[in-house]
Amino acid sequence: MSALYFSYNILIILISACGLMANMQEGNSIIAAASPYRYILYSAILIVLVYLIVMSQTRSLVKTRRKLKEKEHVLEEVERQKSELEIRERNITDSLNYAQRIQEALLPSEDYFRSFFRESFIFFKPKDIVSGDFYWIGEKGGRIFIVAADCTGHGVPGALMSMIGIEIIEKTINEDNIDIPAAILAILNKGLEKTFSREKNIGTIIRDGMDIGLCVIDHKRKKIEYAGAFFPLYLVRNNSLIEIKGDKLIIGMNPEGKAYENHEIDLMEDDILYLFSDGYVDQFGGSENKKFMYRRFRYLLTTIHRFPVNDQKSVLEESIRTWMGSAPQLDDMMVIGFKPFSGKN
Repeated sequence: MSALYFSYNILIILISACGLMANMQEGNSIIAAASPYRYILYSAILIVLVYLIVMSQTRSLVKTRRKLKEKEHVLEEVERQKSELEIRERNITDSLNYAQRIQEALLPSEDYFRSFFRESFIFFKPKDIVSGDFYWIGEKGGRIFIVAADCTGHGVPGALMSMIGIEIIEKTINEDNIDIPAAILAILNKGLEKTFSREKNIGTIIRDGMDIGLCVIDHKRKKIEYAGAFFPLYLVRNNSLIEIKGDKLIIGMNPEGKAYENHEIDLMEDDILYLFSDGYVDQFGGSENKKFMYRRFRYLLTTIHRFPVNDQKSVLEESIRTWMGSAPQLDDMMVIGFKPFSGKN
């Protein structure tokens, strides 16, 4: 635009000069049409104008071409970075999928769980590929131990903590021969604090823990012992739900070593027990986008507890899927149900 503006000004000046010369020629009584100078001047003006226009367009094209090359370089860099991110994402996903297989190998399968309780189910729905929720079952001295836990966070950090938790629990029960639920939780608390309270080089301390529920079924005595840390146990009997609350002491974040309470309850033939993490009840959804809540969850369990276990699991899956709608899953979900006297497969 500046070059064109300059050309326009030059043209005006030249035309004005031509007019001035013509007037001077007329004043001197020289016939303007016969003068060749006017044509030479007009031709010169036209040539200069064309030259300036061409130069202006050339400069504009050069600038445009430079900008296009810069944009091409930017696009090439974006494509390169995009390709690198895709490769990294694929590698991370592959690693997580492999980690998932490792975690699944550590967690008991539903078939293995049913080798202890024929009528049982496990609803397990991680938020990410790997889960911070975990469960475990084992037998020692004729007593059956059932553990359900929810580690801080989800995904990779939670999954790593779950592996540590499983290792401490197995060692405590199978090697140290500790069989009282409250005592097992106390040892697990010390083990996690010892693992995660080490000061790192950067001067930070990891403060993570887990909520947990631990049952011990004694078929000979027809009793259950239970201890929990922010984990309730639901017992449904004769269409009524009994809640055994856990202590408000997070495992791994109880530095004073406060004791966990050990509950002992008599069992009846048709009792069914439920252990669950808070991912199900805290899930947002519904028409008002609110939490599912414990009240609704308890009502659902008392409604379905007489259904076959596979149907109970299906209802739980469908209920939370419908509740969520298009809302994202916020946390890992786990619900375990079993009848203590259903016998082994």
